[in-house]
Amino acid sequence: MAKTKPGRKDLDSYTIKGTNKVVRPGDCVLMRSPESGKPPYVARVEKIEADHRNNVKVHVRWYYRPEESIGGRRQFHGVKELFLSDHFDVQSAHTIEGKCTVHTFKNYTKLENVGGEDYFCRFEYKAATGAFTPDRVAVYCKCEMPYNPDDLMVQCEGCKDWFHPSCMGMTIEEAKKLEYFLCTDCSTEDDAKRSIQFPVSPSTETKVEAKRRKR
Repeated sequence: MAKTKPGRKDLDSYTIKGTNKVVRPGDCVLMRSPESGKPPYVARVEKIEADHRNNVKVHVRWYYRPEESIGGRRQFHGVKELFLSDHFDVQSAHTIEGKCTVHTFKNYTKLENVGGEDYFCRFEYKAATGAFTPDRVAVYCKCEMPYNPDDLMVQCEGCKDWFHPSCMGMTIEEAKKLEYFLCTDCSTEDDAKRSIQFPVSPSTETKVEAKRRKR
């Protein structure tokens, strides 16, 4: 954390102008963009301080949106996804528009409803080099893409992997109606097993789990 300069004092909190919302170090905030029509920037407050004239400044660590990164937005990036960068800055507290919550990826996928002030972060980002930490994540489907919580995926009852309906030649509407799903590989293996076994009645209790994370 940056040291306080002479003539300045650290503050425990700051009340956003025109609201009763209180910001404290560690909170995530929405900061007004200098460009009209642009969405607000998202930052984590590291420190709050005031000078002898009581001008309040906030030391922040910026979150980047995928389109602001060197590699740009990719198919697996969620609409509410952010990267915690190594870009630190000092801004006037008056540019804070509101508070928001940046969830871990795991907690975000458990949300029943995603509000306008909900975001998630699964990567840290080095602004100068474009490098990410971690540099590898689990991939799914035959397209081998990381999970996008905005996209519906269906789980194969055989291998238990998750698949995008479009990669399986289905529409989203068709996928929602599924009661049982086997991917191409498991379907081929299943057909081979049935050819050497006596036929059995399918279980009426077996269901496919088709999950969609709400935005």
